[in-house]
Amino acid sequence: MPERGVDHGADHAAIRAEQAADVSAIAAVVEAAFGSPVEARLVEAIRRSPEYAAEWSLVAEVDGEIVGHVMVSYASLVEEGGASQRRIAMLSPLAVTPDRQRMGIGSALVRAVAQLVDEVGEPCIILEGSPVYYRRFGFEPAAPLGIRIPIPAWAPPEAGQVMRLSAYEPAIRGQVVYPSAFDAVAGH
Repeated sequence: MPERGVDHGADHAAIRAEQAADVSAIAAVVEAAFGSPVEARLVEAIRRSPEYAAEWSLVAEVDGEIVGHVMVSYASLVEEGGASQRRIAMLSPLAVTPDRQRMGIGSALVRAVAQLVDEVGEPCIILEGSPVYYRRFGFEPAAPLGIRIPIPAWAPPEAGQVMRLSAYEPAIRGQVVYPSAFDAVAGH
């Protein structure tokens, strides 16, 4: 994947594919962004899982330092009655170091990974996150589209969201089942 640059005043963030040498830096970014090692363990568990899509794990670099990370992997979507099941792309997690937040780095990561997922013909991306933040990228509540995402009791129902991509079809409906890698995060 070619590097994609995003200018932010004096900063310049290059978006590129994650490499094996980035693993510890990514863990540090994720832990700092969430204030907990739980999400960093999630990233590692996803990497070890069959649902991992290496080409959809991106980092943002500024002056040779990794300051952001996004990952899209697969979950399962089970149709009503369990008659059939399909893979569905899921964005989780997105992390930017606290000192680089609100500079557009997270936005650049989301846009870059969404473009990659769209280019391979996936119909949509789901996520569990802030409706206020993710709306700007085209995410919308998933429930009205017939996609049910398990949301923790403390989160608003609108936190279960979907971004419809070029290959989206309204027939894509059902219950999202998180892969076992998400057992590392309480509430899933």
